[in-house]
Amino acid sequence: MQEKVLKCLFAAVAAAGAMACGAIEVDGVAAQVDSATILKSDVVAEMRRAGLSPDRYKAVLDEMIERKLILKAARESKMTIQEWVVENRIRDIITRVFDGDRNRLMETLAQQKSSYPEWRQRLLDDMIVNAMRWQMVDKNVTASPLAMREEFARNPERYMAEGRTTVSVILLKPEDAGKRDEITALLKDRPFEEVAKAYSADTHAAEGGVWADVVPEDVFRPEVCKALAGLSKGATSEWIELDGWNFLVRKDDESQTRSMTFAEAYGRIEANVREEAAAKIYAEWIDRLKSKAYVKVFD
Repeated sequence: MQEKVLKCLFAAVAAAGAMACGAIEVDGVAAQVDSATILKSDVVAEMRRAGLSPDRYKAVLDEMIERKLILKAARESKMTIQEWVVENRIRDIITRVFDGDRNRLMETLAQQKSSYPEWRQRLLDDMIVNAMRWQMVDKNVTASPLAMREEFARNPERYMAEGRTTVSVILLKPEDAGKRDEITALLKDRPFEEVAKAYSADTHAAEGGVWADVVPEDVFRPEVCKALAGLSKGATSEWIELDGWNFLVRKDDESQTRSMTFAEAYGRIEANVREEAAAKIYAEWIDRLKSKAYVKVFD
């Protein structure tokens, strides 16, 4: 939750120019929450800050309505965030996001056409919303053993262990492509690991070129994955040339996708149960807040 503010405030810099909101009408009222008005242009600006596409308009508007309801509830409960807590948070953001350079923060805000007071108020509001959510939702979430067992039995497809492969790789730089025949000859008499340590430019060369228990699609290019898929255990591929680089891969071991045991999946099950419980508690809380407020959404 704490990182949400960073995504909202700074994603626009990385996403600048990547989003076209021209399909969305930006004038007029999007929603009314008691006396507060949310303009369509406010929603579009929020989408741009977060680097979201036009099809996310309704979801962003709903989130903005909920935010106003939560801030209203915070005011009514007299929740406050002490100034020193806000300043510590600002220093933390400047340190982690801007390498300790406050001027870089100011430059980013200028690019976003936002002032420092506006940004600080937004940060404070985020902290209040997060604090209220923890108070009303997160601290009340539990994952009982019964709920976890039911989740595991009800959704077995969620708890599959991906098939993994152990692969040994020799990688030659473009300027070393002429060594392919030499290496092929050496592999007839010398261990793959020994040759990889001597010749490979791969990042795992020091370990004999071994990539242990990986999902090939996560670490290798499609051409290499295709070659691996066609190999039996212990077999070595032909040379694969990609953009001048040359790969030789050996499939050392392979495990198939399988169902996880409850113990193996415990952490994942608990997270899913807690997430679903939190969503239910949050929705009920927002419904209560809406019942005490005037909320109207305009087309």
